[in-house]
Amino acid sequence: MDSNVKIGVIRVLTTQDEKFLNKHGRIIEEAYPSLEVISRCIEDQPEGIYDERTEKMAIPKILKLAPKLEAEDAKAIIVSCAADPGLRELRKTLKIPVIGAGSATASLALTYGDKVGTLTLTEETPAPMKRILGEHLVAESKPKEVKTTLDLVGEEGKARAYEAAGVLKRKGAEVIALSCTGYSTIGIAPELERRTGILVIDPIVASGLFAWHAATRLK
Repeated sequence: MDSNVKIGVIRVLTTQDEKFLNKHGRIIEEAYPSLEVISRCIEDQPEGIYDERTEKMAIPKILKLAPKLEAEDAKAIIVSCAADPGLRELRKTLKIPVIGAGSATASLALTYGDKVGTLTLTEETPAPMKRILGEHLVAESKPKEVKTTLDLVGEEGKARAYEAAGVLKRKGAEVIALSCTGYSTIGIAPELERRTGILVIDPIVASGLFAWHAATRLK
């Protein structure tokens, strides 16, 4: 292509740190060099989304933010959360494709195996992922003492994630679907693959794949 295609990423965790804000965008741009990512975060949620209450709080903020990205000439938008908050509403109101990180991760996981395990942040796999995986969801595991995406940062958080991923392998998972975009932030997928010996789907890389297709399909 002659020039990069813009896509938008909505971060569901409030931050003033530009490097942190643009982390998911950089992952996508490195994986798909034809894309240029505009990243924006919602307001007043420094711990992000980690339960039903915080998801409900975030949805109006996401719905408010997305049209601004469309106005900045984004050709597709990614909601960077495995619960896909606001996804259905956005698809009804925006003219451009909207990708939910959870739906993208689950869909991509099924292209690699029939037995999928989810490494979650909450007690259960996010509903959109569970719906797509259906009977192919064979195991769920959550790192101990981890509540929010911020708890994953640091060696202790990673160690707990490694332990939880081992549970998925022992339960027969052929593919691990990371069910929180916080796992993308800490870049844990390659090491999880090395330790478990099975494929790990990174939610931001998966989202970027579908956004790439959506944004460039007519080029």
